[in-house]
Amino acid sequence: MIASSCRLRFLNFCLISFVLVLMSLSVHAAEHGTANEAKALVQKAIDAMKKNGVDTIVAEINKRDGQYQDRDLYVVVYDMKGKNIAHLNPKMVGKDMIDLTDVDGKFFIRDRLELVKAKGKGWQDYKFVNPSTKQIEPKSMYIEKYEGVIVGCGIYK
Repeated sequence: MIASSCRLRFLNFCLISFVLVLMSLSVHAAEHGTANEAKALVQKAIDAMKKNGVDTIVAEINKRDGQYQDRDLYVVVYDMKGKNIAHLNPKMVGKDMIDLTDVDGKFFIRDRLELVKAKGKGWQDYKFVNPSTKQIEPKSMYIEKYEGVIVGCGIYK
């Protein structure tokens, strides 16, 4: 009887532990944006640019906690020469980024320009500081060209 009671308590403990692990995994997953959400945020920005103009939406994107940021997702905008014109980090705005490399030496802005010139849109892989964790992490950015600018949103892997 005592052994059966101990076994039941142990099974309950295991079940509760398993449920808590699953809950923490789902909360962790909810903190990160998905590839589909990144593409949707880019499309939202481009649709707004079509309706309200590029400059108006660039100003909106540059607002902290604006409608073009969601968890670790945020829209960025570059001109076709590699100058950043919209970013979550205000220190990046207005900077010529053409020679920027990631930690592996990849010229990711140059690659971004080549990709949109060749295909108009697509995914690009590189490494960048995640504003949520403050760590350098692998990132994939979805980018589209629209009226002389590159609009992008990346996901951290």
